[in-house]
Amino acid sequence: MSLFGLGSRNQKTFRPKKSAPSGSKGAQLQKHIDATLGSGNLREAVRLPPGEDINEWLAVNTVDFFNQVNILYGTLTEFCTLVNCPTMSAGPKYEYRWADGVNIKKPIEVSAPKYVEYLMDWIEVQLDEESIFPQRLGVPFPSNFQDVVKTIFKRLFRVYAHIYHSHFQKIVSLKEEAHLNTCFKHFVLFTCEFRLIEKGELAPLQDLVESILQPK
Repeated sequence: MSLFGLGSRNQKTFRPKKSAPSGSKGAQLQKHIDATLGSGNLREAVRLPPGEDINEWLAVNTVDFFNQVNILYGTLTEFCTLVNCPTMSAGPKYEYRWADGVNIKKPIEVSAPKYVEYLMDWIEVQLDEESIFPQRLGVPFPSNFQDVVKTIFKRLFRVYAHIYHSHFQKIVSLKEEAHLNTCFKHFVLFTCEFRLIEKGELAPLQDLVESILQPK
């Protein structure tokens, strides 16, 4: 889609792009997202379309935001390295440790690139799990679906926080700051529309978040 198009140098992604849930209304809702984003009105684009199921809407947008962060981080993989970013941080006050509750139960300190690798692997497992993100029509979403979505968005926010605190000057030098800011604005408006992230989690980018949410 043109609004989130990247220049030719940045077409590599951190990993292959995911498709919207196919067996549900995924394709139809994806067209709605593309159409509303094309209008440039992000506040309108995030709202639940009339008559649509909220879980269907959350599912297709979760895939979409996963892909956006995937593309953004893909432009920085040569700069976000073990040497440059030995911890997953968002400024001096905030450091994130990794645990998935399955393979790594106790939070461990890892480098930023390792954290993002773990995170993207973990999100892909969730997206590919039929019992969490149903692919076929008529298959119900699990009772904890929105909790899973909230955890995905909370952790995706941490990637944005790291990018802004550690790599914003590099983004500016690549002339991608407008793209980053638009993606993050879309992300913030969506998460706030559906209350997906606790306010305290947004603290590393509080000023930026508040400026996005101010009525225009």
